[in-house]
Amino acid sequence: MILKFIKEIIFLFMTMVGTLGNISVSMNYMFSWWGGPEKKPIHLILIHLAFANIIILLAKGLPKAMAALGLKNVLSDIGCKIIIYLARVARGLSVCTSSLLTVVQAIIISPRASGWRRFKPKSAWHILPFFSCFWMLNALISMNLIHSITSINLNTSQFRSEDNYCYFMRESQKTKWIVLPLMVLRDAVFQGAMGGASGYMVLLLHKHHQHVLYLQKSKLLYRTPPELRAAQSVLLLMLCFLFFYWTDCAFSLILSLSLMNNSLIVNIQKFLALGYATFSPLVLIHRDVCWHAQ
Repeated sequence: MILKFIKEIIFLFMTMVGTLGNISVSMNYMFSWWGGPEKKPIHLILIHLAFANIIILLAKGLPKAMAALGLKNVLSDIGCKIIIYLARVARGLSVCTSSLLTVVQAIIISPRASGWRRFKPKSAWHILPFFSCFWMLNALISMNLIHSITSINLNTSQFRSEDNYCYFMRESQKTKWIVLPLMVLRDAVFQGAMGGASGYMVLLLHKHHQHVLYLQKSKLLYRTPPELRAAQSVLLLMLCFLFFYWTDCAFSLILSLSLMNNSLIVNIQKFLALGYATFSPLVLIHRDVCWHAQ
C-alpha cells in the first residue's frame, strides 16, 4: 500500500509540475513573441515543444494518475483511442521539434562565413511549414492506434494492458512491420540531425570559450552574446531529451524481452516516458533565471 501511494503521488506530481511548467514556458515565450521587437524562430519552436509536452502529460500522465488513484473509468472506447493516439502523436512531435530546435540554433550561432548561414530562417513564420509536416507525419505513423486501442469496459480477454483504463488489441504482423520501421526511421533521422547539430554547437562553443580565455588574459571585458547563451540552454535541453529517450528505450526493451512482468521496471518505464515533458520546462526556467541573475 505504501509503494502504491508513493507511485500515485509521483504520477500526480510529475503531471501537475510538468503541465504548469510547460504552460509557464509557453506563456513566457508568447509574451516575448508578441511584445518583443523581433519575432525569434527559437521562441516559436519552444512554444510548439511546450504544447507537445502538455499533450503528452495530459494524454499520458492523467489517465495513469487516475488509474493509480483508483478513480472510476470515465473513458469510452472513443475516449481511449483519442487519448492514446494523441500521446503517440505528441511523442513524435517532441522528437521532431527538439531536433528542429537544435538545428535552427546551430545555424543561428554559426559564423557569418559559414555556408550554414544561408539556411537561417529569415522570418519566424518560415518555421510554420515544418510544424505542419511534423503533425502530418506523426498523425499518419500513428494511424494504426485507432484500430488497436479499446476501453477496459469492453471484453478484455484478448487484450494486452496499456494502463488500467485502455488496452492494446493484438495487431497483425503486417501492420507491425509497416509501422515499426517508420517510427524507427523517423527517430533515427531526426536524432541524427539533432546529434550532428549538437556536436557542431559544442565545437563552436569550445572555440568561443578559448576566445574568452584569451580576452581574459588580455584583461579585456567580454559578455557572452544571447545567441550563445541560448545555445548552451538548447544543448542542456538536448542532453535531457537524450537521457530520458534512451533510458525509456532501454527499459522498454528489457520489458519486451522479459518473460515475467516486473512491476518495478514497468513503473520506472512509465515515469521515464513522462520525464522529458516534465523536466524540460524546468531546465528552460532555470536557465532564464540564471540569465537574468547575471
